[in-house]
Amino acid sequence: MKARYDRIFTDLRAQIESGTFPYQELLPSESSLTATYDCSHNTIRRALALLREKGYVQPVQGKGVRVIWRPRERATFEVGGVESFRESVARNRLTAETRVSDFRPVVCDKRLAELTGHPEGADLITVERVRLLDGRAGILDRSYFLADRVPGLTPQIAEGSIYTYLEDELGIEISTSKRTITVEPATEHDRAMLDLGDADYLAVMTSQTFDKQGLMFEFTTSRHHPEMFCFHDTAVRSAV
Repeated sequence: MKARYDRIFTDLRAQIESGTFPYQELLPSESSLTATYDCSHNTIRRALALLREKGYVQPVQGKGVRVIWRPRERATFEVGGVESFRESVARNRLTAETRVSDFRPVVCDKRLAELTGHPEGADLITVERVRLLDGRAGILDRSYFLADRVPGLTPQIAEGSIYTYLEDELGIEISTSKRTITVEPATEHDRAMLDLGDADYLAVMTSQTFDKQGLMFEFTTSRHHPEMFCFHDTAVRSAV
């Protein structure tokens, strides 16, 4: 179950994204928010800290907390957070569909171990998914999951949300994702699976995802049509 401050963060974020709290305006005071949500000042501060971390607000000494979030023309996928495709789609208000094009067990050989970071000899489940945004096939995902961490995983679940299944059904706490972003030439397989048009290159993000125990349970490569690619992060300068 999500913590109270996380639910408040989600509600405030939705109000910012809907324009209830517009860009460059100040949020209601901390005292007003504690009354609205019937919670402690510490809970509100944790929610506001999360909003700042995600790039939605900026505290201004002596004034309050200012909204700095603005909607983007392109769909964006969070680099700094661990966000599922379904969550990204909901946040960007897109019409989306996932089609599973490959789903099978594999044994991690030396090549796969070097590619993914999974131990050699481990039993894996590999899943390939085509992501359609507003009817256009623009993202191709290839994932390798440790089989013993995803018992009961099916193609039907993969067409929905694997992360929802892991968190809500299996009780796995997803903690950290290490990511690398590159630009690579489109392959014949890319062209067969995606609506690339004249695009010759794709934006490619590889990620290794870990649970709360520090165990890497997933390796995924996501290949994006460049017109549908816009990753962003929010950096906060620390005191020197």
